[in-house]
Amino acid sequence: MDVLSLDNFTKEEINKILDLAEEFKNGKKVDYKGEKIVANLFFEPSTRTHYSFDIAALKLGCKTQNFDASNSSLKKGESLYDTVKTFEMFGVNAVVIRHVENKYYNKLVGKINIPILNAGDGTGNHPSQSLLDLLTIKQEFGKFEGLKVVIVGDIRHSRVAHTNFNVMKRLGMEVFTSGPIEYKEEGFNYINLDEIINKVDVVMLLRVQHERHIEQMIETIKQYHEKFGLNKKRIQNMKENAIIMHPAPFNRGVEIADDIVECDKSRIFKQVQNGVYVRMALLHMVLG
Repeated sequence: MDVLSLDNFTKEEINKILDLAEEFKNGKKVDYKGEKIVANLFFEPSTRTHYSFDIAALKLGCKTQNFDASNSSLKKGESLYDTVKTFEMFGVNAVVIRHVENKYYNKLVGKINIPILNAGDGTGNHPSQSLLDLLTIKQEFGKFEGLKVVIVGDIRHSRVAHTNFNVMKRLGMEVFTSGPIEYKEEGFNYINLDEIINKVDVVMLLRVQHERHIEQMIETIKQYHEKFGLNKKRIQNMKENAIIMHPAPFNRGVEIADDIVECDKSRIFKQVQNGVYVRMALLHMVLG
């Protein structure tokens, strides 16, 4: 089976994945004894997603191959399909792929005969990130139903926002979005941050994606922290048990003030840790 979008999973299947991830967190052992090989094919830069998939595979007793796009036959014009098919022919048992193109996997499904795990497609989907976010929330509140979340930032270009908005609504959460008005997404329940911050259980910040922004947005980026960033004043307005999340990497002093990255409300580095357990669960699901 493939893991391409959470739209392909029922609520029950999502919760089963989270339960399995929690089992791995609590010490569940699985050992493939080096008999399975996972190839990480990242066509965009990544630290957390790439290397947590790598570590997850190693913890499961798999071998890994980490593809270096900058020194590959892509430079000679090789296509995505031919690259992935080559790794299949090498004998790898699953491929983890991040690519700049939305729904790149449509070029592969039905032609590649090993599991594909989507590690992010353009501005479209990021299923494993959403699952680790959900695991973090479930650990904190023990439920999803009735929780309120605001996702803050460049909603239009964020695969994290797109995936989370839809799956969180399906799980019974009330989801708001906020950020620069020119980057809001139609139908995504946009609201002013300062109007909602005292009512939500989760404040989820998004990275300002400098690599996706056009030149005319420079002034907005410079003013971002004042208008949309999380600082001590806004934290004081949050609910007592509310938490702060961010998929990372984060721009200190832009989305979030440097001195609150690791404050009592922050779960940012816990998300990173949970990423390993969620990706162990996904790999075990497709390999086992």
